[in-house]
Formats: sequence, structure tokens, C-alpha cells
Amino acid sequence: MRIRLVLPGEPAVLQEIERAAGAAFREIGMAEIADAEPPALTVLEEYRRAGRAWAGCDGGDRPVGYLVAEPVDGALHVEQVSVHPGAARRGVGRALLAHAGEHAREEGLNGLTLTTFTRVPWNAPYYGRLGFHVVPVDRLTPGLRAIRAREADLGLDRWPRVCMRR
Repeated sequence: MRIRLVLPGEPAVLQEIERAAGAAFREIGMAEIADAEPPALTVLEEYRRAGRAWAGCDGGDRPVGYLVAEPVDGALHVEQVSVHPGAARRGVGRALLAHAGEHAREEGLNGLTLTTFTRVPWNAPYYGRLGFHVVPVDRLTPGLRAIRAREADLGLDRWPRVCMRR
């Protein structure tokens, strides 16, 4: 699996990946998540220009998964990681997270954080298998509290969510 920085012009491909990956939420009763718009092109471009948008690519160097992240309170916070269903269960997500972890170490950050749904098999249970642990609410950093508040404002707390760290 080749992991590389997202190239100019590829944010639209990332949106396609996000839409395709999101469809699985419909099958578990989370149609609102399935129907949610992916991050805006301008947002994805900001991550790309900052050097914090990575693509997992197929043999033809076409992105089949992506991860965007930003430093939050001394850790690299994974804002989004998505894999196209046609490339699922091939280690793309695992490779992207490993790459982000290496990037965090190189930047002197103390780990990876993310927020996720607790009852979605490819969310919190998956991250737990990859070494992430739930951060208790009373131990959230100010930045993570702000992220969770923003998510609540967006209505994501309709389904149980947690912060996790590795």
C-alpha cells in the first residue's frame, strides 16, 4: 500500500471516497451520516497545503482512502479517515493511521487522537483493535472538548461518540 501526500486536484477524489464510504452508515440506521456532505473542497485543500492530507493509493497511484489531520493539544488529531468500500479490508485504513502516527512522531507530537462512534463496527471497535483507547470525558484536553462541542452542535451526539487516543 503506497501512502503519499494528496496531490493538487485530488480533493474532489477524496470527496468521492467519502461519499462511497459513508453509504455503509445507511445499512445500520444512520442515514443522516450516509447523506452528510463530505468536507468541502476548500477544507480538504487547506489540509493538503498544510501537508496533513494523505492518500492510500492502488497500483495505479489512484487514491482509494485518505486521512486528514491537524495538531491538537500536542497530539495529531485525525479529523477524518475514509476508505472506498471497493478497497475495504485490505489494510488501507491501518496503513494510513500508521503513517499518521509516524508523522506525529517526526513532528514531536505525543500520539494520535480521534473522535468516533462507539457502536459502529468499523469505528471505535476497529480503532480499539489498532491500539486506541477511550479517553474519559474528564480527561479531555481543551482542544478535544472543543471538537466534541462542535460535533454535538452538528447533531452527531444523536449516536454515542467518544474520543480515542493512541
